Amino acid sequence: MTIRPILIHPDPRLKKLCDPVPEITDEIRKLADDMLATMYDAPGVGLAAPQVGVLKRVFVMDCVKEEGAQPDPMVLINPEITWTSEETNVYEEGCLSIPEQYAEVTRPKEVRMAWLGLDGQRHEEQFDALWATCAQHELDHLNGKLFIDYLGPMKRKMITRKMEKLKRERAREGLV
Repeated sequence: MTIRPILIHPDPRLKKLCDPVPEITDEIRKLADDMLATMYDAPGVGLAAPQVGVLKRVFVMDCVKEEGAQPDPMVLINPEITWTSEETNVYEEGCLSIPEQYAEVTRPKEVRMAWLGLDGQRHEEQFDALWATCAQHELDHLNGKLFIDYLGPMKRKMITRKMEKLKRERAREGLV
């Protein structure tokens, strides 16, 4: 497993619509392993392929946060939402591509999602709470949407400027 560099906003690849995965290959399995390793290392609860520069419809997540609890890593390929609740939830979201910036985002409280697993089979599951928020956040990435796109233009511009500054600082330090 390789820990891959995470793209920082603004990067044009983060705003692109990702391509469906036609079949489960060793390359896709390796990508999933690398993405899980990268997500856990960051640390985060979700990571989408475009965040590591791969424009494919793949994301990983593991929202188990309790100390000592068994991890529950999930790999979702070509995910789609098949149902959403009318009830909404507000979560303070963050993103590994927008480090140290958080904002409240309102989304459906529950979602049902269908996807292809690494086993090549179709899976469907209903998520709620943090799992639902994470699944929707990561699916947005596959559609070229970031959590800051839910914010007002002033707040979005302020965060974007902070990220541009962070990227310049990292470039000067030779970290990019």
